[in-house]
Amino acid sequence: MPTPTPTPLPQHIAIIMDGNGRWAKQRNKPRTFGHQAGLKATRKTVENCVEFGIGSLTLFAFSSENWRRPETEVGMLMDLFFRALKNEVNDLDANGVRISFVGDTSAFSDKLQQQMRAAEEQTDSNSQLNLNIAVNYGGRWDLVNGVRSVAQRVADGALDPESITEDVVSGALELSHLPEPDLMIRTSGEQRLSNYLLWQMAYTELYFTDVLWPDFDKNALLAALDWFAGCERRYGKTGEQLLQATDHA
Repeated sequence: MPTPTPTPLPQHIAIIMDGNGRWAKQRNKPRTFGHQAGLKATRKTVENCVEFGIGSLTLFAFSSENWRRPETEVGMLMDLFFRALKNEVNDLDANGVRISFVGDTSAFSDKLQQQMRAAEEQTDSNSQLNLNIAVNYGGRWDLVNGVRSVAQRVADGALDPESITEDVVSGALELSHLPEPDLMIRTSGEQRLSNYLLWQMAYTELYFTDVLWPDFDKNALLAALDWFAGCERRYGKTGEQLLQATDHA
């Protein structure tokens, strides 16, 4: 008998996929072994989100700070990323997944940028799941980039400074076309945001699990969804106000 899916479900899940290196170390394997295992967990998570009817999934694949890692590891990650794109895009397309890349992709090789654009174009008309892959992304970069865009509109005379609202700023940031994440999952036991979607996650429910990313399976995702289903999302209101709104609905 299939396990019932918890409700309500989040419309948008953001994940910090952490723990590949520690997973490999526990097995006396190189970090590359952990990243390859993490890719399998990523594939399964995408499949599970499609199965559960999640609308959007944003994965923190490579942060702007990850360039500080050893050059050999960064090179391996880029190679793994390229091969994964090449191997997975057709299956993702067939399952109705729309791929988008979030972040400053100009830092990557021309070959990899072309592969990213090709994946986005191939899957552009899909609507089963919005899969956003954050690469060379940082929340502060996102904010600076967005503020620069708003400032340019002011300088061009297209926007009155007094008209700048939260909606204007939100519209200048990455993921502005999607609902903000309802649930953020971080694996491996670390409990911080690591410069991830800082503006977008103002009211996101934050779920931390000790599970290392390569071990994150359907049961681990269901545990996160079950936890989310029990959250009271007040958005600054009291529990009594929410009850009154439910009674009047």
